[in-house]
Amino acid sequence: MSETAVKSFVGRLREILHDLSPSERRLAEFALDFPGDLAGYTASELASLANVSNATVTRFIRRLGYPNYEAARKQVRSEKNAGSPLLLAATETERSLSTHLQQSQANLASTYRRIPEALLDEIAHAILGARKVWVLGFRSSQSLASYFRWQLLQIVPNAQLIPGPGETMGEHLAGIQQDDVVVIFALRRRVHGMDQLIEQLALLSPNVLHISDQLSSEKSACRWTLRCDVQSPGVLDNHVAVIGLCHLVLSQVMDNAGPAGRRHLGMVESFHDNFQEL
Repeated sequence: MSETAVKSFVGRLREILHDLSPSERRLAEFALDFPGDLAGYTASELASLANVSNATVTRFIRRLGYPNYEAARKQVRSEKNAGSPLLLAATETERSLSTHLQQSQANLASTYRRIPEALLDEIAHAILGARKVWVLGFRSSQSLASYFRWQLLQIVPNAQLIPGPGETMGEHLAGIQQDDVVVIFALRRRVHGMDQLIEQLALLSPNVLHISDQLSSEKSACRWTLRCDVQSPGVLDNHVAVIGLCHLVLSQVMDNAGPAGRRHLGMVESFHDNFQEL
């Protein structure tokens, strides 16, 4: 596969932008404003909107390295499904407060409907019975993993966020054991090699909780897969349902922990009171 073939649609555009004719550049600038819209236009519609000829569109698409217009649309659709923020932008995006609220509520409702209460109880029991709980995520998922581990630490002291600064996954994979629980946040956009990492984690421990978005497929290697709706009326994914899911799991862990969990949380709060500056 050539280097051009693996580039994103926007990457190809930017690479040739300064070598285009005036009409091709007008077309390129139109496409760069809202690249995700390309998936919904025919070649003739794009030519009309950019005020260029059909021949210019054909020539432009070939300069980008595509055999035809449909091949370009196919890549744009694929990148939109993968969660590219640039391609998720649309010319008619509505960004009112009520629209965002409605989407957040819809995401929460759809996510919660997919989660049986018995499954939450099973996950909570596994976390409480684990020798150690490992929590990880990359890119945008890293902050979500960090939030989950921070909340869990108030109940379960043997929870660790990996990898830390300057650390590699190999250094932690070597320490994961059969009776551990691994919680992996893998929402879009996922890093290259994520599927292989999940399979390796499942070989080390049968208790892998895979938290992802609604477009992700269920990972057969994982004991549990929970998918969150992250649709948004804007460019960026809406992670309200992910935080809600974290709250559900962690609340169940606290309920199952019983008096021991409350005593541990009481000790945490006591130290907070004694060392407020820390």
